[in-house]
Amino acid sequence: MKIAFLFVGQGSQKVGMGQSVYSTYPQSKAIYDQVHLDFDVRSVCFEDPEGILNDTAYTQVCLLVTSLAISEALRAEGIVAQGVAGLSLGEYSALTYAKALSLDTALNVVRQRGQLMSNALPLGSSGMSAILSDRLDLIQSVLAQDHGGLAEVANFNSPQQTVISGQWDALKNAETALKAQGVTRIIPLKVSGAFHTSLLKPASSALAEVLKKVDVKQPEIPVYFNVSGKPETEITSALTQQICSSVQWVTTIQTMIQDGYDTFIEVGPGKTLAGLIRQIDPSVRTYSVESAESILAVKGELYG
Repeated sequence: MKIAFLFVGQGSQKVGMGQSVYSTYPQSKAIYDQVHLDFDVRSVCFEDPEGILNDTAYTQVCLLVTSLAISEALRAEGIVAQGVAGLSLGEYSALTYAKALSLDTALNVVRQRGQLMSNALPLGSSGMSAILSDRLDLIQSVLAQDHGGLAEVANFNSPQQTVISGQWDALKNAETALKAQGVTRIIPLKVSGAFHTSLLKPASSALAEVLKKVDVKQPEIPVYFNVSGKPETEITSALTQQICSSVQWVTTIQTMIQDGYDTFIEVGPGKTLAGLIRQIDPSVRTYSVESAESILAVKGELYG
């Protein structure tokens, strides 16, 4: 058995996330308790009294902390990864788990990353939608047409799911064109802007300046990156490109399977990544963990 952890990305957040492991595992509690930012991460994750959890400037740090807290709960139960990947933001959780980034460094970078992305895309001006269809050629053909603005592929998530992203009017025009071609299963995503498009190039340049000032080590276990679907030696460059480039998730999972990973554990709220893996290759084992109860259930499945 070769285990990989897959860390969730933005859009998976929900109120109450992490509270179960915080209450159950001292190791998870310690992750939350050592975070000191300009807002209370525990309060936003567990209760979100001000309704800011879905604001990119806050979402990203909250998901990072929650995912790492869950990974520490898994470690406490003897479940550790031999390789990792993360969807978009989840890449920072993966790098922190693999000891390429310290928690403090990851918090600093992700906090600034979230602010840069939020500021680059005024709220309501752009968005993202998941296209549930295996007609990738048609989706790319439609996006190549003029829709009165920018609309691009943001994520190659699975053979049956492609995420498109862009300026609001262009995105809606592209969706209308797809529906006219019989592609009708389109789901708006719970994000605040058109991530993983060229609209983020200025933010990418600004992020490069942030990353120049931080200590990035080579990971202790393999990390598979969004930009290529494989391990990268130039980590800063890969992270800089990531926010304005398409996420190669299908390639990532296929490469990991080729490298011998046969057990994938989704770390963080929801079950989205596990569903995508089953679409990419149903022969591998997939699990999702977001609570103390689900961690114990997976431990029972893996080790009887």
